[in-house]
Amino acid sequence: MSKSAAKKAAGKMAETIVEYTPEPVKDKVKDKVKEKAKEKFVEGVQDKVEDGIQSKGNEAAEKLQKAKDKNADKVHTRAEEAKEKVQDVLLSVREKLGNAKEAGEEFQDKISSSNKDKTKLKSVSDIKGVSDIKSSMNIKSSTEIKSSTNIKSSTDIKTISSR
Repeated sequence: MSKSAAKKAAGKMAETIVEYTPEPVKDKVKDKVKEKAKEKFVEGVQDKVEDGIQSKGNEAAEKLQKAKDKNADKVHTRAEEAKEKVQDVLLSVREKLGNAKEAGEEFQDKISSSNKDKTKLKSVSDIKGVSDIKSSMNIKSSTEIKSSTNIKSSTDIKTISSR
């Protein structure tokens, strides 16, 4: 016998049983069948809902993990960039401080050497001799002294435009 034939036979047997069973038993059977059908329906709906919720939760977890990984990569790259920038700045500051230190040392050397020149004792060659003293010949006479006639007037002064 095939499955469809077995189903037909079972269906006919059920019909004959239903015809000959008393009413109170039929009501109880109907109630039981309704309860079983309700339970099966509820279980099926619950399974579908749970599967749907589970799949949505898994999708959300995957998206969250991808976003987390992407952000972690961004953070690491930005941290590396910031580290390089800070190192560059520190190196430039180091160079500038080195230059400032060298300039300061040169300045100190110049000041100390100029102080040494000023504090030197005069030697014999620095003392003026008799030949350095002005004689009566070196003194200007009254004719060499400028008078009021030798003073230039405002017309004698060349202006910028007249050059």
